[in-house]
Amino acid sequence: MSVPQLPLSGITVVSLEQAVAAPYATRQLADLGARVIKVERPGEGDFARRYDTTVHGHSSYFVWLNRSKESLTLDLKDPRGLEILHQLLDGADVFVQNLAPGAAGRLGLGVDVLAERLPRLIPCTISGYGTDGPWADRKSYDLLVQCQTGLVSLTGTAQETARVGISVADIAAGMYAYSGILTALYTRATTGRAHPVEVSLFEALAEWMSQPANYTRYGGSQPPRLGTQHATIAPYGAFTAADGKDVLFSIQNEREWIVLCADFLRRLELAEDPRFATGSARVAHREELNAVVAARIACSEAAQVLKDLEGIGIACAGVNDVSAFVDHPVLAARGRWQEVALPGGATMEALLPPADLAGLPARMDPVPAVGEHTEAILTELGRTGEDIVALRADGVV
Repeated sequence: MSVPQLPLSGITVVSLEQAVAAPYATRQLADLGARVIKVERPGEGDFARRYDTTVHGHSSYFVWLNRSKESLTLDLKDPRGLEILHQLLDGADVFVQNLAPGAAGRLGLGVDVLAERLPRLIPCTISGYGTDGPWADRKSYDLLVQCQTGLVSLTGTAQETARVGISVADIAAGMYAYSGILTALYTRATTGRAHPVEVSLFEALAEWMSQPANYTRYGGSQPPRLGTQHATIAPYGAFTAADGKDVLFSIQNEREWIVLCADFLRRLELAEDPRFATGSARVAHREELNAVVAARIACSEAAQVLKDLEGIGIACAGVNDVSAFVDHPVLAARGRWQEVALPGGATMEALLPPADLAGLPARMDPVPAVGEHTEAILTELGRTGEDIVALRADGVV
């Protein structure tokens, strides 16, 4: 039985990438069948390979972000390495880079230069704060951007701020780079014109901050930090049951509020109490409302609270730790974990891409070792064995 062709089969992506944002964008292109050639430093490769060693000796970040790619090592400070990169770009459809500010231009890989030399190539630049403007030359990392966008000021408790526990700015930028590249590929296919793509971590996360920005600009103060409670909806948050386990639930509209009062709190009079009769009133009187809810939930064990809330159509969930998430029955029942090979012969369980395309299998090819595909790619570019030996001896590849 033949395997269906994936949507991006025939598309070649060359990526000068490191860390999270660019590798996340290109891995998703690889998921759809694109050939992704990851250009790494000779010897050490992408520094994300050494963030940790928890997955059979490999980095938990790297194995997440780099499956289904080919690894080519090149010293781009050597003219021979740069020549090989330019030769690769001659046959590529997309070029992705998240180098330090100004580095691509110094290598002759600026957008304008590439557009003139390779008009069908789609360059994608991922930066910290944009390629122009007052912060164009600043380095940036995920947590710095969380701080600059105000996200950290919204996260945590009333007493203390906290970073979001995942690389949310990098992920946001990677997602917009991915969707921007897909859009550019579609536009090239329909109009013949290749549009460069630019995404900054700051502007990607700024988009996600639009709701609190609107609330702050037009309401006069920013949403408060409330732990698991929702800043603008009540009741919405986690409460502790009789067995010490937390249960989170949400009331989204007045119908649900009335049902909660009648069938869970068993205090129908609260539905028309002026303190709680509207969403805004419930937020304004959150402490009084939470005291009523907390007292009711504290009377039952978590499993019973969840059963009662589900029984009356109220959205609710236990508050999982990461181990419980890994063992989640939905992931198991829907077959979302699939084996992926790692360098050295080990395997790991990785989540399938979240977007299922009916009739098309997910691509879950191995995570590459540093420079694993260097010789094959150089041979494909017409380099002889003698050339390759010389390049290796000089540390160019």
